[in-house]
Amino acid sequence: MMLTKLFSKIDELYEDMVATRRYLHKHPELSFKEEKTAAYIANTYEELGIPYQKNVGGNGVVATLQGGKPGKKIALRADFDALPIQEENDVSYKSTVANVMHACGHDGHTATLLGIAKAAKALQDELPGTLVFVHQHAEEYAPGGAKPIIDTGILDNVDAVFGTHLWSNTPLGTIETADEAFMAGADRFEIEIIGKGGHGAQPHQTKDAVLIGSQVVTALQQIVSRRLDPLSTAVVTVGTFEAGAAFNVVAGTAKLTGTVRTFDTAVQEQIKAEIEKVLQGITTANDAGYSYEYIEGYPPVINHPAEAQLVLKAAEQVTEVKHANSVLPTMTGEDFAYYLQNKPGAFFFTGAMKEDHYYPHHHPKFDFDERAMIVAAKTLLSTYIAYQ
Repeated sequence: MMLTKLFSKIDELYEDMVATRRYLHKHPELSFKEEKTAAYIANTYEELGIPYQKNVGGNGVVATLQGGKPGKKIALRADFDALPIQEENDVSYKSTVANVMHACGHDGHTATLLGIAKAAKALQDELPGTLVFVHQHAEEYAPGGAKPIIDTGILDNVDAVFGTHLWSNTPLGTIETADEAFMAGADRFEIEIIGKGGHGAQPHQTKDAVLIGSQVVTALQQIVSRRLDPLSTAVVTVGTFEAGAAFNVVAGTAKLTGTVRTFDTAVQEQIKAEIEKVLQGITTANDAGYSYEYIEGYPPVINHPAEAQLVLKAAEQVTEVKHANSVLPTMTGEDFAYYLQNKPGAFFFTGAMKEDHYYPHHHPKFDFDERAMIVAAKTLLSTYIAYQ
C-alpha cells in the first residue's frame, strides 16, 4: 500500500527531520531577509534531484515532483521566516543570531515538508499525481509572502492546497481544523494623538497627549462590547502606547498601535469606522488633533468544507493521531488565507505541546515536541493520497 510505504519512509527520516529543524533553529532569519534559509532549501532539492524554482515572489522556493502514476496536482505549503525575539531556551540548538528566533515553529514546518519531499522522491515511480512543495517566506509580517507567490502564477494549475501549523497549545497526537472559518483576519492600526506639551506643574496650559491617549485606549475597548452585535466575533487590542520623555513634562504627542481581528468584512468595516469616531470625539472634547491609519492585513483563513473533512478523515489513517477534531476558530491570523481564496484546500493544526516545557507561540522560551513533525508529515501525505 502506497501510504504504508510513505509512512515507513517518514519514520526512517525522523532523525533527519530533527537535524534539519535544529539547524534551521540555530540559523533563523527575519521576514523578507531569509536568503540563507531559502538557499538551504533550494540546495536540498538540488541534491534530491527534484526540479525547483527559487526567488518565487521574493524569497520563496517552489519544487515539483511528478509521480509515476496519473493523479491530481496538490500543493503543500510550509513557511520559513523567524521572529525578532531573543531566545531564552538553554538547548543545544539555541539560536545563534542575536534577537532573532524561530518562536513559532516555522523551522519545524520546513523540516516537515523537506521530509515529505525526501520520502516522496524515494517512492516517485509509485506515487500518484504531482506534489508541489511551497516553501514560503515572510508569513510573520504583512503583506507576507503568500500573495506574491500566488501572483507569480506558479500555483495556477494545482488542484488543491493544504498546510499545517505545529500548534504548541494542543497535545501531541491531535489534529484540529474547521469546515469554514478557522483563523481570523488580522489588521493593524496606527494612531497619533496631537496635543500640546508643557510643564508638568502647569497642565492647564497643555493638551496632555498621555491623558487623551488613555481615554482613547479605554474607549476602544467599548467598540466590541457596546457597538458590535453580540453575535459578531472580533478583537480590538492596543499593543503599544508611546509618549513622553521626562517625569515632569506633559507629553505633546502619543503614538498608539494595535490590531483588529475579524471574520466578516462588514464587521471589519464597522470597527474601522468606529475607531475613527472614537478619535474624533475624544480629541474634539480635548481640543486636540489626531492622525489615523488603518492597514488591512491578512484575510480570514476560510477552509473549504470538503477538504477540511478530508483532512480529518485522512488523519484517521495515522496511528500517531489520537484525536482529529473540528474546533471553533481562533483569533490568530495566517496568510495561508490567500491560498484558500484561490484554490480548494484546508489548513489545520498539528498538536505539538511540549508538556514539560510549555510556552506559547512568540514567547522567548517557545519550543515544541519534535515528534509532532511525524504526525504533520503523515497527515499531509494521507490527505494527499486521499485527494487522488
